[in-house]
Amino acid sequence: MEKAAFERWLESVSTSFLALSDQQRNQSLDHLISLSGAAQLRHLSNGLEALLKRDFLRLLPLELAFYLLRWLDPQTLLTCCLVCKQWNKVINTCTEVWQSVCRDLGWRIDESIQDAVHWKGVYLKAKLRMKQLREEDAFETSSLIGHSARVYALYYRDGLLCTGSDDLSAKLWDVRTGQCVYGIQTHTCATVKFDEQKLVTGSFDNTIACWEWSTGAKIQQFRGHTGAGWCQALSANGTKKIIFSIDYNDELDTLVSGSADFTVKVWSLSAGTCVNTLTGHTEWVTKVHLQKCEVESMMHSPGDYILLSVDKYEIKVWPIGCEINCKCLKTLSVSEDRSVCLQPRLQFDGRYIVCCSDLGIYQWDFASFDVIRVIKPQQEPSSLSLLGFGDVFALLFDNHHLHVMDLRTEVTVGRWPLPAYRKSKRGSSFLPGVTSWLNGLDGKNDAGLVFATSMPDHSIHLVLWRENG
Repeated sequence: MEKAAFERWLESVSTSFLALSDQQRNQSLDHLISLSGAAQLRHLSNGLEALLKRDFLRLLPLELAFYLLRWLDPQTLLTCCLVCKQWNKVINTCTEVWQSVCRDLGWRIDESIQDAVHWKGVYLKAKLRMKQLREEDAFETSSLIGHSARVYALYYRDGLLCTGSDDLSAKLWDVRTGQCVYGIQTHTCATVKFDEQKLVTGSFDNTIACWEWSTGAKIQQFRGHTGAGWCQALSANGTKKIIFSIDYNDELDTLVSGSADFTVKVWSLSAGTCVNTLTGHTEWVTKVHLQKCEVESMMHSPGDYILLSVDKYEIKVWPIGCEINCKCLKTLSVSEDRSVCLQPRLQFDGRYIVCCSDLGIYQWDFASFDVIRVIKPQQEPSSLSLLGFGDVFALLFDNHHLHVMDLRTEVTVGRWPLPAYRKSKRGSSFLPGVTSWLNGLDGKNDAGLVFATSMPDHSIHLVLWRENG
């Protein structure tokens, strides 16, 4: 048929088709389809797909497409990436969407990185890590062997673990390699703290000593704690002489110590002399902690150094650098009748005080000293001990397991079995490792030491992050 004749015919047919009812149009189309060959059917199929399947993601402005994508769950987003190249391109340019799903998993977000593909990769890694936590596959274990008597004191920083033992030695270990970096002869260690140059130890002989790593020489000794009250009756086994806890700050030239004589002593770190004795505790002082304050109240300002001391029932807050016989700023407890015991584990970051008790985990706001949160775990609270408390996660443990709790939901999201470690009411024979991940995982801080404890065979049991593949 000639082109002109065909166009006249087509116009006539079109006019007639438009005059038909819907049912007649359908019958006409069915008849034409039945007369069509493969080429016509293929052409019809391609045309119908373009007319009936409208790609809204391609047609919408990017701002509206991004808004809609925020309502999708992560698994649906990943499925949408497989629809076509255009969808994958759009979804992989929506930075806020991937940052949001990472944040929901407890991941720390660096707002300066505006690369959606980066955050998509972070999400996939985060999803794997959270799956490993749920399935008890996030950690691995190792041991440090070298002491010949019980290990009672542990302290960790920057990939190095210090151990103090009844074999009259202290050792410094590289956690990554398991190698002993330094080993020096000391007194019996009940508590330790170290830096690059020195080691400070508190002993069962009622003294504190400062040692030089490089030579092993004792460069300072601190004497002054004594037995007190009913502790005199315990002198047979030496319990009354224990230095339970120490902390120091080179900037302040200050060392603080808590003892079984119910006192806290403040020392000149360089001179070895006692400059202050803080009284008021009626139980063993099992923990002392020096920290710079980050909030303001009627009692302190940001930048002030604060000393916290803990006994069986109370947490006392002290100023540092004040006059002799300075007064306690505040006493905190979880029960006025002293019926609820505090565990010898304390965390203070300058903003909040966190301590575990027989009733659960208590968090105080340091500006007001008010209890702002009480977390009662699913299992019996008295069986759990606090290791670390962050903005997103808390690390807890009991006699059998490590527990990772999501603080946003107060639900345990992971755990890890523990061996029969050496029990200690003071709590110094176990400690957390790297704790920055408690404020949110970032893909880099889930590495290194998670937990360490001393064992009955004098070894050190380590729990470490498994490499996230």
